[in-house]
Amino acid sequence: MLSFDNTAISFSGKSNKDLNRSYWLFKMVASPTFVSIGKSLTTFAIKMHLPIKGIIKATIFKQFCGGETIEECDKAIKDLAKFKIGTILDFSVEGKESEKDFDACCLETIKTVAKAKGDANIPFCVFKVTGMARLGLLEKVSAKNILSPEEQKEFERIQNRIDSICKAAHTAGVPIFIDAEESWIQEAIDNLANEMMRSYNMQKTIVYNTYQLYRKDRLSYLKKSFEIAQGSNYFFGAKLVRGAYMEKERLRATAKNYPSPIHDSKEATDKDYDAALEFCAEHISRIAICAGTHNENSSMKLAELMRKKTIQPNNKNIYFSQLLGMSDHISYNLANAEYNVAKYVPYGPINEVLPYLIRRAQENTSVKGQTGRELNLIMKEKARRKL
Repeated sequence: MLSFDNTAISFSGKSNKDLNRSYWLFKMVASPTFVSIGKSLTTFAIKMHLPIKGIIKATIFKQFCGGETIEECDKAIKDLAKFKIGTILDFSVEGKESEKDFDACCLETIKTVAKAKGDANIPFCVFKVTGMARLGLLEKVSAKNILSPEEQKEFERIQNRIDSICKAAHTAGVPIFIDAEESWIQEAIDNLANEMMRSYNMQKTIVYNTYQLYRKDRLSYLKKSFEIAQGSNYFFGAKLVRGAYMEKERLRATAKNYPSPIHDSKEATDKDYDAALEFCAEHISRIAICAGTHNENSSMKLAELMRKKTIQPNNKNIYFSQLLGMSDHISYNLANAEYNVAKYVPYGPINEVLPYLIRRAQENTSVKGQTGRELNLIMKEKARRKL
């Protein structure tokens, strides 16, 4: 019987030292004041080149990241593989604006594909389109504004980068996720993702688009996208998430005086997420899904759907995924029950990955019950080990 309460399994990959580090980290990020002050101080220290990288690397970086390079991620990959958990290498550098940086990010992503080729422990790769494209241009394309000749050439370079990554993934036989981002640039990303699916998903699912179910329109868009895939006879890949930009989305909607695209309640988001799981399970012969969620109820819901529809736990069209350093009670217990599980393993230079780390701290502070649940499970395991 699948359960997420077995802490012996949940923390089987952690030593007592690891467990203590996790305990103190989650204890600290439980405080919004600490996270706010810590964000400002850390950003300032990095800008001033103060010697704090060692502290960051030994604490929050070690909890949530695999390393500064692909090679440094080898330990995390092997450690997860011992418990039948795959790795999704995620080059998490953000906020770049130059063509040189965009090209570098493209090449680094292709390196992750090369690393994953033939390695069952790395079942997917992933990238963000904003790692290879200027946000302002994506916004203009999404708004269907007319591009200048220079902008048109710039957008063609973006298309070429995305295509080169997906082509490499197709050649290597490595499925790849295209992450979702802010709603005002998402249409450009969706169109690129659909083009890539049409090009590279004819024999099997290689390219996955990501659907943020905290948006009011995403469930219907998921169904529409599948219909288009059916009509064009290509396999459909969907990574299902709730969403990561809620506060930013609502603030922008208020500032620009348009209705928020985000559901008004968590319950409405949960309802759409679970409905998306049901829809995909109904069409699993033509849809490959990754349920990217830290929600216990949704994870259990998908496992129960699989049981009812006699879909085997190891069916390659269904994966569960959580972030490294979070929700191990879900990941490890699912893997122990023979379900397909993969952890997102971010990597990159510490100062470049800092925005990602700050978001993780803020997420644990803002998501209701997340930190409390992590802490309770860690304390339960610490007590069990003492006995």
